[in-house]
Amino acid sequence: MADIVKIFSEDGIGKVVEIPADMTARDLCQLLVYKSHCVDDNSWALVEHHPLLGLERCLEDHELVVQVQASMNSDSRFLFRKNYAKYEFFRSPLTFFPEHMVAWCQETNRTIPPSQLLKNFLATSSCPEIQGYLYVKEVARKSWKKVYLFLRRSGLYCSTKGSSKEPRHLQLLADLEDSNIFTVITGKKQHGAPTDYGFCIKPNKGRGELKELRMLCAEDEQARTCWMTAFRVFKYGIVLYQNYKIPQQRKTLLSHFSAPVRSVSENSLVAMDFSGRIGRVIDNPVEAQSAALEEGHAWRKRNQRMNILGSHSPLHHSSLSSVIHIAQLWFHGRITREESHRIIHQQGQVDGLFLLRVSQSNPKAFVLTLCHHQKIKHFQILPCEEDGQIFFSLDDGATKFTDLIQLVEFYQLNRGVLPCKLKHPCTVVAL
Repeated sequence: MADIVKIFSEDGIGKVVEIPADMTARDLCQLLVYKSHCVDDNSWALVEHHPLLGLERCLEDHELVVQVQASMNSDSRFLFRKNYAKYEFFRSPLTFFPEHMVAWCQETNRTIPPSQLLKNFLATSSCPEIQGYLYVKEVARKSWKKVYLFLRRSGLYCSTKGSSKEPRHLQLLADLEDSNIFTVITGKKQHGAPTDYGFCIKPNKGRGELKELRMLCAEDEQARTCWMTAFRVFKYGIVLYQNYKIPQQRKTLLSHFSAPVRSVSENSLVAMDFSGRIGRVIDNPVEAQSAALEEGHAWRKRNQRMNILGSHSPLHHSSLSSVIHIAQLWFHGRITREESHRIIHQQGQVDGLFLLRVSQSNPKAFVLTLCHHQKIKHFQILPCEEDGQIFFSLDDGATKFTDLIQLVEFYQLNRGVLPCKLKHPCTVVAL
């Protein structure tokens, strides 16, 4: 028996999809990747979005979409979006679980190796614990109170006496088993939160009313990420690790192919040779690669000739370099600084997550927005003229590029003046 699910892309356009009752979030993402002709890099996610409550969360890959939809309100919707941070804690656990928040590190006064930290969190025989101060919104009131909390597999507890762990001082605030954890996206405005780093625990079987939510707020992004990641790990345990490993295993099976896995649209293309009187398909991959390199060199030569001919040429170089980036996934046009922050936040805040946009202060310039250590930084890309040719540079002309594509490709390979290399482009697709 099939069910109807409506999925929305970032531009607000919805797509109706018919799916079987046992389809998981991962399977639906792969179906949408296939239908949208985008590259399947295992970073796509299905987001449960509640606009009236100002909440959202990424579904875990193993969750059944139909089951989740049954628990959602009529105003809620699914979004299809990139999330590069979904399994980032497996790659760098110490970034996600700082020692001062892990009870085991504090009690033994020892530094724990990353591999041991993850084993401790995933093993059912262990009793890991996250601890620290959070702001808690008092039920049915607008006020927030700073409280010392403990997150364990059995639930979220607050101490009624300072930071005491004695059972008589512990009060259960929320259960993990029948709840999910959400990012609060309208914390200060809608809920009067003391900081921008809000999250909440929402019961699965509730009516979706504000009074049912356990609203929480951290001092900074690292603390919020730690609490939310620990909630997921304590709730799902080894299942999360299995979700993480499935695409890794798939990648290993595909690794004997020399060519990278390409998008559906690219797979419909073939290499052609037009040097003779009639065109022919190039079957030999080595010959095809050689032809591609030759074509690239020829394009550059044509481009240089056009530049020498000057502005009377039908496709002048300066006009080409000013528009060639428009179709790139990482270029987001005339969005605001605040909008660029929102997109970076939504897509995971991992090191190297980036986008390019038109500068608001200088219409001839561009801005590189880059995430590093969960902080968002902006670098202005200015045009500069040399021998009548326009170049682009983000280091005051020390390194110059003929177009923005060249600039991005350079900083994907070289850090240069940036805090890290460009790694993950912020991507918005239309379904």
